[in-house]
Amino acid sequence: MKTAIVRHILVKDKVTAEQLKAKILAGADFAKIAKQHSTCRSAAKGGELGEVKKGQLVPVIDKLVFSAAEHVLHGPVKSQFGFHLVEIKFRMQY
Repeated sequence: MKTAIVRHILVKDKVTAEQLKAKILAGADFAKIAKQHSTCRSAAKGGELGEVKKGQLVPVIDKLVFSAAEHVLHGPVKSQFGFHLVEIKFRMQY
């Protein structure tokens, strides 16, 4: 079984996502940005989704989480909920 430790930020528009990504890449704290701007309920935990199993997330995010590089800030990625910035902390296989 594949699982991953993931955190993300969800916002309504691409421009905001790009602005937040630039701030994080310039050194801003991911968790603080998530708490201030993310519309996902994970915002209260600094964007932490915790351990997720393959198939638990919306398809476009699930595909990213289980195929893209770890320890990189990905996005903006569009889903039916808005635009996501996603960080894959690490993946595990049981």
